Amino acid sequence: MLESLVGSKTVEKILFFLFVNERCYGTQLQRVLKTPLTPIQKGLIRLESAAILTSHLEGKTRIYQWNPTYALLTELQILLRKAYTLLSPQEKKLYTFVNTKPRLSYREAQAKNEETRQRLLDFWTQLSQVRVLTFIAKSKASEEHSSNGQGKGEVTVGKEDEKTLTFTEKGNWLGNNGQMLDFHNTFRWSLDLEAGMISLEHLRFGVNRPVFLFHLVPTGKTTLEALDPHLCAEDSYFGCATYDPQHIQLQWRIIGPRKNEEICYYYSII
Repeated sequence: MLESLVGSKTVEKILFFLFVNERCYGTQLQRVLKTPLTPIQKGLIRLESAAILTSHLEGKTRIYQWNPTYALLTELQILLRKAYTLLSPQEKKLYTFVNTKPRLSYREAQAKNEETRQRLLDFWTQLSQVRVLTFIAKSKASEEHSSNGQGKGEVTVGKEDEKTLTFTEKGNWLGNNGQMLDFHNTFRWSLDLEAGMISLEHLRFGVNRPVFLFHLVPTGKTTLEALDPHLCAEDSYFGCATYDPQHIQLQWRIIGPRKNEEICYYYSII
């Protein structure tokens, strides 16, 4: 898509990866993008020589990230955000929620029916006990600031039936501009053991007009990830969750023509 403009498919992949994740290192890109290391290293050096990226050492690993002084950084990120919306759902997911461990595919998860079932039930039990939340929102685009901030509140869990929970969330939101606002959200979780997934919907328009967000499937002992990105107009929604006996962390990514946001929800059991 941008190969003819940036001169290399590898450089294009590096730029998309940085647009979503903000930083990277060579062997990470080799593993995630399934691309030989040598062209990746050459691409990173080229981008740093052009002052688009900067790098530094963390231990023995050289980390690359955007150069905040690059004069066209905002324009470049706008171009990447637009180009990202034109990728296929699986290409979009490739750059999102990068894990250092091998992923289980949906088919592999289904092949382990009993294990999948137990992991879903464990997560479901945790959901039913949630009482409070905190969350942090961050815009990853250099020209956006309005969505940055943090919030906290209480969660009232409603049980419609054995396979349906509603989260009614109320609290306060503090933006980076110092403005304090009240918030009120309602989400609906649905458990489908036969399909091996848990679905999440936003009920902003009422229970009869839910806004679907994503299906979560187990990918580890305490990890669930979105089966596919949800497309809402030109925006793509991704989700992943990790949990322990006292907490659930739900991480959202929302990427579109005017958005590049990350939201981390921390649900706690008290």
